[in-house]
Amino acid sequence: MTEAELAKELRAQYIQNPPEGMTSDEVRDMDDDDLLDMDYFLHEFDDIDEDDFDEEGFYIF
Repeated sequence: MTEAELAKELRAQYIQNPPEGMTSDEVRDMDDDDLLDMDYFLHEFDDIDEDDFDEEGFYIF
């Protein structure tokens, strides 16, 4: 699936159900890159249990 195809599907999805604080018209007027970025950040932490860290985790000392 190309980025353009994904953006088209996401646009249709978000026009039907826009994210909080946005309208369908704002979603309709977004360019593809902005739409893909928005979707990424809306779902960035959805799989928080499936991180890429080892068993010991990630620590900042």
